[in-house]
Amino acid sequence: MTVSTEPTEWVLLQRDARGVATLTLNDPQRFNALGQEMLAALQRALDSLAQDAQLRAVVLAGSGKAFCAGHNLKEMAARPELAWYQQLFAQCSRVMLSIQNLPVPVIARVHGMATAAGCQLVAQSDLAVASTEASFATSGIHYGLFCSTPSVPLVRNMPMKRAMEMLLTGDFIDAQTALEQGLLNRVVPPEALDAEVEKLLTSILHKPSTAVRMGKAMLYRQREMGMEAAYQLAGQTMATNMMDADAQEGAQAFAQKRTPAWRQG
Repeated sequence: MTVSTEPTEWVLLQRDARGVATLTLNDPQRFNALGQEMLAALQRALDSLAQDAQLRAVVLAGSGKAFCAGHNLKEMAARPELAWYQQLFAQCSRVMLSIQNLPVPVIARVHGMATAAGCQLVAQSDLAVASTEASFATSGIHYGLFCSTPSVPLVRNMPMKRAMEMLLTGDFIDAQTALEQGLLNRVVPPEALDAEVEKLLTSILHKPSTAVRMGKAMLYRQREMGMEAAYQLAGQTMATNMMDADAQEGAQAFAQKRTPAWRQG
């Protein structure tokens, strides 16, 4: 695996020969808080990856003891200006939408606490694997701030009443509870976390990349549509997907009772 410090030391970017990129939030002293510089670095990294035609998957991780502690409240307290707050939350929202708009799956690797906008990062990721030692909270309410922007992906992952309880109380939930409530895909002991992420990656990388890319884009678009429009989009996506060489190969392999020989991935 090759390691690059680009785009900045705030976010470490690693790429491997398979097309997997790992983005590691790298401000452990502040529990990887999403200050302006961290958000800017993360945005630059996501923008760079969006242009990488060889990209197959992204892993989002954190350095030190925490995954991400959310926004930097000290930084926010020092700038009590409406325009500055509007710019900060717009900057964070752009990062979250960039995760959704990446054409490949994004897997959150959560090893410690993920609070407020850190919990938002987990909810915004396409998949999430956590250590049994991880914990989750939308804790802004403790400081007089309802976690409004984190609520956007949270209520798209969890049942409304479960999400509402987290948002109104700010209380932590453990990894097993987060799994049961839909925020996570898998929970494993700390020593098995990397291996579990690798299992997901291996499964994804064995699928044709065209189908994965088309499928991710379609899922997010149809989720916001009415039923009729969603079916129209899904049907058109499947028809277009079926014209791809790998889908044709898959159909032929099924008919011939053999393993597909994918052109890519």
